[in-house]
Amino acid sequence: MSRFWSPVVHGLTPYVPGEQPKLNNLVKLNTNENPYGPSLRVLEALRAEAGDSLRLYPDPNSDRLKQAIGEYHGLDTANVFVGNGSDEVLAHTFQALLKHDLPILFPDISYSFYPVYCGLYGIDYTEIALTEQFAINVDDYMRPNGGIIFPNPNAPTGRAIPLADIERLLQANGESVVVIDEAYVDFGAESAAVLVKKYPQLLVVHTLSKSRSLAGLRVGYALGQPELIEALVRVKDSFNSYPLDRFAQAGAVAAMQDRAWFDNTCRKVMTSRDKLVADLSKLGFEVLPSAANFVFARHPQHDGAELTAKLRERSIIVRHFRKPARIAPFMRITVGTDVQCAALVDALKDILKPV
Repeated sequence: MSRFWSPVVHGLTPYVPGEQPKLNNLVKLNTNENPYGPSLRVLEALRAEAGDSLRLYPDPNSDRLKQAIGEYHGLDTANVFVGNGSDEVLAHTFQALLKHDLPILFPDISYSFYPVYCGLYGIDYTEIALTEQFAINVDDYMRPNGGIIFPNPNAPTGRAIPLADIERLLQANGESVVVIDEAYVDFGAESAAVLVKKYPQLLVVHTLSKSRSLAGLRVGYALGQPELIEALVRVKDSFNSYPLDRFAQAGAVAAMQDRAWFDNTCRKVMTSRDKLVADLSKLGFEVLPSAANFVFARHPQHDGAELTAKLRERSIIVRHFRKPARIAPFMRITVGTDVQCAALVDALKDILKPV
């Protein structure tokens, strides 16, 4: 069938998501899902939405959701764009704001969807190497560019950079858009959302999949000044005027408004992460500093792919990246419940014990 493909499709190397295996009694620590279910207010909102109104299209502007997001961040609805997960928001961002003559810049070890979007939209890019400590150094981005994008905390490393460094980058880079992808920011990093009113070139992207346990609803959003938001809306309305259905909008509004559930859940994940890091360190693992709901760890005497395979034999799934070679020794481990983390640690103890 490939003879019917367009030249663009022939040249694409699609993003490969973490697997969703259909196995019983699985300890699933590979896709950074929240181990705790969504707010009860979300479930109530979803039940209330199930009715005759489903025959009608949803609000194409998602006005109630934009208002809830704006109120949470202290911004106006004109500063908010919403989409079908942060991946769609990022896709529109690449097309609307990052396609220029100069190459865009992003880390060489980062979210692997970035080069996929560049291939899809014909965007030139330059990868900026992380430091030897697997950190982003904003000084390396002080060069001519068609835009800058990176996650904070970075993925898959989990390392975060301080808000002061992001502001220093914005002050030095006023002629192109700077996108801060904050999928994991709620687990211990500083959000750049507080800088949106100050810098017209800043776009901050969030998801409700991680810290608000709504990966199954697919809701993401961007924060920026109205000029940037309008560009995203133009692309969205040229692609799909109704990206968020009635359930997604209702559930997302409830999630944004239930601050007590959000704070409690994030706190539990961070506490479990700290214990997991301590337990892995006792087993001899090097664990990078993490401000996310996952950790990036390697053992000096054991190959990352081998450990991943042995864990799978014990029905424990973690994520391993073969490329680039620098990170092949690492495993990315989602922070699960304390019971799940204990099962992981016990399995690693068994794997690592002398024969």
